[in-house]
Amino acid sequence: MRNLNHAPARLGYAWPVRRHLWIVVLGCLAMPAFADGRVASLAAAAPGLAPEVLVHALAAVECAQARGDALQPERLAVIDYSRPSTAQRLWVFDLARQRLLYAEHVAHGRNSGGDLATAFSNREGSHQSSLGLFRTADTYVGGNGYSLRLDGLDPGFNDRARERYIVMHGAPYVDPVIAQRQGRLGRSQGCPAVRPEVAHEIIDTLRDGQLLFAWYPDPDFVAGSPFLNCGGRLAGREGEAPSAAVGRHGVAVAP
Repeated sequence: MRNLNHAPARLGYAWPVRRHLWIVVLGCLAMPAFADGRVASLAAAAPGLAPEVLVHALAAVECAQARGDALQPERLAVIDYSRPSTAQRLWVFDLARQRLLYAEHVAHGRNSGGDLATAFSNREGSHQSSLGLFRTADTYVGGNGYSLRLDGLDPGFNDRARERYIVMHGAPYVDPVIAQRQGRLGRSQGCPAVRPEVAHEIIDTLRDGQLLFAWYPDPDFVAGSPFLNCGGRLAGREGEAPSAAVGRHGVAVAP
């Protein structure tokens, strides 16, 4: 496990108290696919990841399995684009062992924003990041070195990832030290680029059918993603805590 020393994101509430409540709720309302306290364990293992983002990610995973869009993954990557690029905002979990494997910096697209990403697109040539659930595929060596192909599963939000060549790769501009000096991380053309030092091992950890969930509280995404609204589950809107609701797959979200 690497680079787990950043403080939690700047949030508008008393983080330790709110986080404790979220972990208690998650432990009590664990969804069937992640039962036996695993949800709470994952939340506790990643103190920099907002628990509500983890809830959305795991709900999306469960929904994808129920819909037949994905098999049960062994590993899950979560990106929280609501955090600044100068902070760690990529987490990779071993779901079977309930462990956090990596907490890393990750780039967003150059047209998504400066330090903070605020604009997202599924359009070719936009040079913006895409939101939603991705299934990982094979690897190849290209212009950015060792890279991981991604298949976007969210219609209208990331399902053009292949034609846009949205892949995970290493990039020298993903440098946390330089980011602190210049006020933002270097940016990609829409790819979730990571530090070259860890790119190969993260890619090998995630290749071949694992899942990646990219989050930002965009109202259109929250309302329109089939994986956030599985069985009529209510998802939180921007600036609001998720509503208390349980869908037909047992996904529970509490305020």
